[in-house]
Amino acid sequence: MAKNNFDIRNVEEVLRENNYIPDDNIATVIFLAISLKKPILVEGPPGTGKTEVAKAISKGFKKDFFRIQCYEGITFEQIVGEWNYQKQLLSLEMSKINKNEEDVFKEEFFIKRPLLSSFMNGNDSVILIDEIDKADEEVESFLLQALGEKQITVNDLGTYDLKNDLIVVMTSNSQRQLLDETKDRCLYLYIDYPNFEREVEIVKVHIPNARSELIKNVVKTIQKLRNLNISKSPSIRATVDWVKSLMILNKEELDKDTFEETINVVIKNEDDKKKVFENINFK
Repeated sequence: MAKNNFDIRNVEEVLRENNYIPDDNIATVIFLAISLKKPILVEGPPGTGKTEVAKAISKGFKKDFFRIQCYEGITFEQIVGEWNYQKQLLSLEMSKINKNEEDVFKEEFFIKRPLLSSFMNGNDSVILIDEIDKADEEVESFLLQALGEKQITVNDLGTYDLKNDLIVVMTSNSQRQLLDETKDRCLYLYIDYPNFEREVEIVKVHIPNARSELIKNVVKTIQKLRNLNISKSPSIRATVDWVKSLMILNKEELDKDTFEETINVVIKNEDDKKKVFENINFK
């Protein structure tokens, strides 16, 4: 795709061709991230497809995909890489037997983890830093520095420069406030649950053989459930699963009996289920 002809509509077309249905806001932010070479920070409720943004960019623009799944206590070594101590010790033992000196602080003794692998990759890449809010501020600061300077330094090994056109997507569920510096360096994207039309289109992409009326019936009900202020709102994946379940059960529509029989597909909490039965009425 010629760069001077690259625009937001191109982004939308590419994503749709690869079964990701963006809204205007998503398409615009991805277009600007590619054009400005800036990271994207994606926030929003669980189940709205935040991680799918990075996968869609990777697939649509034919970039290699890397992922860091953050969690409490994640370390530099688990993000960048670590020395293979067993291989180092074995090599040192062999060097003693052969009476020669072996430098065990070389690349062949280093196990690369996702960040360093994405930096050194020969192909253009996407790295998803998922749930960065679960990592501590020290790890967040390190990631910010590496991405900002486009360099990673490994003690005893050296400094590695970024070798490709890397797109960075960070997701957050807002478990803690991210650093202001992180927000300043990123384009911000908030993904909420989709409106009725977009969710119908998303389900159709995932289940092209489903009846249109059944999809609309389920999406309409799902969106009512999300308005009940239950503890866990149904995800987009839950909507897809519900339609699939009804098709397996040979149900033509979501009537009162079918609703009660299959509600456990989308509601995963007993208190939530009671609230649903009290507030959702079928005529």
